[in-house]
Amino acid sequence: MADAPEVAAAAPVETPLEVMARAIVALPGVADARIEKGELVVDAAREALVPLMVTLRDDPRFAFEQVMDICGVDWPERGERFDVVYNLLSVSLNHRVRVIVTTDEVAPVPSVHGVWPVATWWEREAWDLYGIVFSGQPDLRRILTDYGFDGHPLRKDFPLTGYVEVRYDEERKSVIYEPVKLTQDFRNFDFVSPWEAVTTLPGDEKVHQERAADKAVVIEPPGKA
Repeated sequence: MADAPEVAAAAPVETPLEVMARAIVALPGVADARIEKGELVVDAAREALVPLMVTLRDDPRFAFEQVMDICGVDWPERGERFDVVYNLLSVSLNHRVRVIVTTDEVAPVPSVHGVWPVATWWEREAWDLYGIVFSGQPDLRRILTDYGFDGHPLRKDFPLTGYVEVRYDEERKSVIYEPVKLTQDFRNFDFVSPWEAVTTLPGDEKVHQERAADKAVVIEPPGKA
């Protein structure tokens, strides 16, 4: 009896994310494209960022019309300690991608405000909180801290307790800096639960009425009429 012919195994079907990852990884300036926890993540070269973003916006295969967020991540142990993360959204095709470039305290990242004007706000935030420099950004100012603030608060080597504190002085009508005062007043901790002092909670009135009625019932001892 002749052996039955072997049936060739069907090739696995690529998901839409895998198809898009394969298309993006072939673009100039892309070092890697991978799927992490169901999301497409792309590592890109810093110097090729702007042409890559234009392609991701204008190529109909991708059509990422919107940048939803730009943020920083600090890895102090690395030479290029900062990740600059761009979260893009395609409204027409209903998919997302995360593009990451790396930099350090000195090397500038090309601004993408010419691709998406709203990027100015997030680039200012990344500069303010991490000290990431964006070349070509015409409005690189602090946005969350005071203009005279020294340092970048989200760096992981930023001191938790500084040497000066900032406040608005009503008499001077300006923001002033003063030495930090860490005054510790004496406090007595009794560790008593705040609920122990509560005798009646809203809605408990009926329960207390029933308890009062039970106490009012007189029970005669046995043998008495």
